Amino acid sequence: MSTYGWRAYALPVLAALTALVVYQTVTDASAPKPAASESLQGPPAIGAVGTAILDAPPRGLAAFDDNLPAGTLPDGGPFTEAGEKAWHVVPGMSPQFGQGTAKVFKYTVEIENGLDPTMYGGDNAFAQMVDQTLANPKGWTHNPQFAFVRIDNGKPDFRISLASPVTVREGCGYEFRLETSCYNPVYGLDRQSRVFINEARWVRGAVPFEGDIGSYRQYVVNHEVGHAIGYVRHEPCDKQGGLAPVMMQQTFSTANDDGAKFDPEFVKPDGKTCRFNPWPYPIA
Repeated sequence: MSTYGWRAYALPVLAALTALVVYQTVTDASAPKPAASESLQGPPAIGAVGTAILDAPPRGLAAFDDNLPAGTLPDGGPFTEAGEKAWHVVPGMSPQFGQGTAKVFKYTVEIENGLDPTMYGGDNAFAQMVDQTLANPKGWTHNPQFAFVRIDNGKPDFRISLASPVTVREGCGYEFRLETSCYNPVYGLDRQSRVFINEARWVRGAVPFEGDIGSYRQYVVNHEVGHAIGYVRHEPCDKQGGLAPVMMQQTFSTANDDGAKFDPEFVKPDGKTCRFNPWPYPIA
């Protein structure tokens, strides 16, 4: 103490603090990081989505088209405006995709009667895109809780259905000039669980989703199936310039300022804009 004074106490304390900082740095670097754009909602109530139609824009937004012109349908190929409001199952089954530790979801692939197959590439092409999307390791099966298996007879957990815009309007419950897809868990008199894929969007895509049409199709399958397996909330852009969460309504916008106008319950205007992303686990 006579030689070093207060430094006799300070030097051991500083050495201990330095060791603690080094330890925390090493352990933080080695800890696994969450996958970018993974759903922010946490584990869903698997398969328990109630009776609400999901992805139908709220009623009463008559000025939505003017305020958000990017939400309108872009120019592109032809599609069938109105089908017969009845479906046929595309024949075919698949092996199980994913582990399914909590739930193995059975699904059918269906096409509305009256659609012109030359406009969307044919029944088998649609079914193949659905199957490949759900089987991709960047999709929902990256989470071992989930698995999918395609069937073509018996009762599925949900029906992935390509439908005309007029039929989607009935099934998704909106009344103004914007094309969307949706998930309706209790559609029709028989209250079937149906994922509606809008043929107009399948053919033309969406302006805010700046990727190719194939990526957009993967997005719309993953997003609507996300609702069907239990992710009922929409999500905002989490990081400026980052990949959009797959449960963001990327058909209408990848910017929170826009999203807050049609989804104010879950999206707040904060200036953040994300990049398009079709996958729940894009860096898996």
